[in-house]
Parts: sequence; C-alpha cells; structure tokens
Amino acid sequence: MTFALIFRFSFCVLVSESRVQSPLWLPFGLPVFTILLGRNCWIHKSRKFSSDRAAFSKLQSKHMEWLNYHHLLYFWTVARTGSIANASKELLLAPPTISAQVSRLEHTLGERLFARSGRRLVLTEAGRVVFRYAEDIFGLGRELMDTLKDRPTGRPLRVQIGVADVLPKLIAHQLIAPALQVASQVRVVCREDRPDRLLAELAVNELDVVLADAPMGWAVKVHAYNHLLGECGLGFYGKPKFAGGRRRGFPQSLDRAPFLLPSDETAVRPKLDQWFETQHIRPTVAGEFDDFSLLRTFAEAGLGIFAAPVVLDRVMHRRYGFERIGQTKDVRAHFYAISVERKIRNPAVVAICDSARQRIFRKSGS
Repeated sequence: MTFALIFRFSFCVLVSESRVQSPLWLPFGLPVFTILLGRNCWIHKSRKFSSDRAAFSKLQSKHMEWLNYHHLLYFWTVARTGSIANASKELLLAPPTISAQVSRLEHTLGERLFARSGRRLVLTEAGRVVFRYAEDIFGLGRELMDTLKDRPTGRPLRVQIGVADVLPKLIAHQLIAPALQVASQVRVVCREDRPDRLLAELAVNELDVVLADAPMGWAVKVHAYNHLLGECGLGFYGKPKFAGGRRRGFPQSLDRAPFLLPSDETAVRPKLDQWFETQHIRPTVAGEFDDFSLLRTFAEAGLGIFAAPVVLDRVMHRRYGFERIGQTKDVRAHFYAISVERKIRNPAVVAICDSARQRIFRKSGS
C-alpha cells in the first residue's frame, strides 16, 4: 500500500512538474519512479517465471512419464528367477529393498504385476506384458554391450506366431518352416488358440502374425491387415478299403459314404456342405472335428473318408497311407497371414509369405 501511494505521488509530481517545465521533480520523482518501475517489472517477471514453471511442471507430469529402469530390472529379475529371495541373491540386495522397488513400479504403471498363488508369486496379465517388454529391453542392452566389445551377440531372431486352432497342423508346419531358415539363429514361438483370442493378442503386439483359414472379419475391432498366402482345391482321401471302389464315378460315388468332417467353426465346412448339395451327395457323417489332426487319426483307424487341401496330397499318401479318391476345384481352401502391418517387415514373416505364394501353393497347381 505504502509503495503504491509513493508511486502515485511521484508520478503525479512528474506529470504536473513536467507540464510547467520545472526541474523540481528531478531530485525526487524520477528516482522513485525508476525504482518502483523496476520493482514492478521484477515482480511481473517473477510472476511470469513462476507461472511458466508451473505450466512446465504440469506439462511434464502430463506428457513425460519416465520409467525407472532400475525398478524394471528388479521386477524382471524377480519374474525371471521366480521369487524375491532368488532375485536378492542375484542382485545382492535385501529382499525388502527389492519388494519396495517392485511396488514403486506397480504404482508408476498403475497395475498389479504379481499375484500370490500359495507361497509363489505369479505374473498377472499386465505382468506378463511388462515382462515381455523387459526381456526385449534388457536383451537389447546385452546385445549393445556385446557389440561394443566385438563379441558375438548370440541373440536369435524372435518371431511370435499365432496359429488358429482350426488350421491343419500339417499346413501350419509347411507355412512356418521357411521362417527357420532366414537367419543362423531363429526362435519361433507358436501360440494355438481361437482366432478371436489370437487377434486380441495381435492387437497389443504380443504376436507378430496370425495364421488362419479365413480373413479377419469386418466385425473384429482390431486394426490389422489380411495377407492372402494362397488357395487350393480339396482332395478326398481314405484308407484303401474306402478309396478303391469309389474312384470310378467320383463324385457321386461319395453318396452315403461314411465321412469325417471338419466342424462348423472352420471356413471350409459351409463350402463343403454347399458342394455336397450341388452334387446331390448325402454323406453319412461319422464324426465332426475342430482339430484336423484328430480327424486324421480317426481316418487312420479306418472310420471314414475325409477332405483335405490338395497341397497335402503327397504327405497323405506317403506318410499316412491314404489314397486319393478324387479332387475338386469348386471348393477352395484359403490361407491367410494377418498382421498389424500393411507391409510386413519381420524377416521371418516375410519368409512365410514368400514361400507360401511362390512355392507351397504354386506347386499344388490348383
């Protein structure tokens, strides 16, 4: 208040004296005015600095969430060794210290990373996600040190593949095998599950690619791309007692024959049913199977005829002793690689796609 009054008095003196061109304001008005003006500027700058610092702090807290890699290391060691006690021996730290650091990491991430199962610690779903990232982070760290010291890294190319449970495993093997040839060391991790579950894992980058017998439907809320690997017709196979007398007169010779069919969950079953109806064939259904390997096992026991992609023709005859009754190009089996990338970059997945298109399905000729 006092400074304000002095400021107002000095300014009035300055203005009034200057109007009559009198020098009386010089010894008092100008110094006070200058001092107060400087103080006012300092207060303004100070307030602006405080405001900017508060804004920066707010921006920092909102946009710059830093991960403490020491905490991540303690978590990774606990998850890898199986317990806090084992981690404390490896890290040469007291168990309470490790436990506290892991708790801080959980607080930072806002997720529980471990759950207790009896006397053991098991990873939660969020913990499994963090552990996979930690594996990559510390794996790259080791590789960096090895590279700088001119040591071989020994780090294999890792590819995580989801295989739809309805996809014939013989097809899956033919598709995946080329991935093992792209580098001197390749680690293939295969997950088999329902397509919808695999696509959910693909969406959060837990898988590099999903192999399936059908494209991802429009109703699936996952941003991903369907890459057609190839297509082929179907062959009809059986043990000699079924196949011998049915080659002549195919396909009508299949009418009322005992059949082992894929389940309705497969993409090919509706097409097969439609083909039967078009050809006026009424198969005697001896069994329906989600898993092609189980279906083939029943067929080996001589329980019926079955349909399979013709790309498996040689394997069916040489390995399992089935004879082909006939084949059709009217029913097509399609195979897809589904990825989150429009242009696939993972060398192993590129090898899968190239081999399928240039070798597997081109050789089938159908």
